[in-house]
Amino acid sequence: MTAGRTLNTLSQHWGTPEKYVDAVREFFGGHIDLDPCSNEYSIVHAKTEYRLPMHDGLRESWDFPTIYINPPYGIDKERGTSIKRWLHRCATANKEHRSEVLALVPVATNTGHWKNYVFGKATGVCFLYDTRLKFLVNGQNGGKGAPMSCAMVYWGKNYNKFLTIFSKFGAVIDFRPLKDKSFGEYAEKGQLKFEAVA
Repeated sequence: MTAGRTLNTLSQHWGTPEKYVDAVREFFGGHIDLDPCSNEYSIVHAKTEYRLPMHDGLRESWDFPTIYINPPYGIDKERGTSIKRWLHRCATANKEHRSEVLALVPVATNTGHWKNYVFGKATGVCFLYDTRLKFLVNGQNGGKGAPMSCAMVYWGKNYNKFLTIFSKFGAVIDFRPLKDKSFGEYAEKGQLKFEAVA
């Protein structure tokens, strides 16, 4: 839920707009079990919330039935993390724990993290219609729009429900035909289907 866009916004907590939180809650049947990137201004109100500095969501367990994440989009130089670590955790939570996972992330289909953890791993993606998605800033409306397109990515078993709920927000694409295929440099070399991230 702490979706700091860049390093210079670390003093602000960028939150998911209410309409998407409501849709996520509806998708998960009224409640969210885990928000691994929460903050004091969160409107997600997951049953379990990880907040820095007490709980590092990248190091804690993700063994929960339902997970919603709006991860930091930029690089955290102090902790040595980036969005690829968060997407790796989304994909592995689904693979290892059968968790149902939704993530609000920037559209970056040319990146390694999309090629490794979204294409071939996710069930579906909703490319959001919002021209510039306006995140909550410190829990309040009125923030500037995101400088990039955003998507809601889904790892789980219920594509039809995902399609029904999220199609009003954007173009929903079925990624199930891509399951377990490799993309980018790995597809060209016929290598690694699930890269581990340190």
